[in-house]
Amino acid sequence: MKDDPFPPEAFRRYDESPDEDFYRVPRFVTHIDDKAIAAVTELYREFFPPGGAVLDLMSSWVSHLPPEVEYSRVSGLGMNEEELENNPRLTDFAVHNLNENPTLPYKDSEFDGCGICVSVDYLTKPVEVLREVGRVLKAEASLVITFSNRCFPTKAVSGWHSHGDAGHMRLVEDYLREAGIFGNIRSLDRSPRGFFSDPLFAVVGNVHPAA
Repeated sequence: MKDDPFPPEAFRRYDESPDEDFYRVPRFVTHIDDKAIAAVTELYREFFPPGGAVLDLMSSWVSHLPPEVEYSRVSGLGMNEEELENNPRLTDFAVHNLNENPTLPYKDSEFDGCGICVSVDYLTKPVEVLREVGRVLKAEASLVITFSNRCFPTKAVSGWHSHGDAGHMRLVEDYLREAGIFGNIRSLDRSPRGFFSDPLFAVVGNVHPAA
């Protein structure tokens, strides 16, 4: 019998209290430094088409989208209403707990790109969520998942704590493969070079044309 690649214990957390309680107080801070943020912005510049509709999943008060690029729509989905209300790039937003309900409140093929920034480590149902992301993205659209070596340790899942940077990239790649909707899955090390900064890693995938 083949071992389960994602056993339930991999998604346990030190703090299993309701996520709504943890995120109730807004945090108007950034969780990676300016150089790492610039690397996220450059990835979005590369992979999200100007004029397209973008989904900022697990969003907050800032989306890190390139300031010079206009999009037809930027939808944010996150846990704190006050943070989302203060995000100037969002055209609409939804307060939604993906760990309770991984189904996204959007129609099929609504978006031209999706970003998940330094948040994938908190998902307790990542494959289900990423399968939903594939549903709401258009064919061949890009999903850009970025992460660093920082997190809220009590809310990150156990499986995340079990890996270093390279293991995190392999883990997120495996999530995407298991979702069954994405191809051209690749990991990128976009850590700023030549000076001290937070590292920045990304896993990118594209929705299969026939999805």
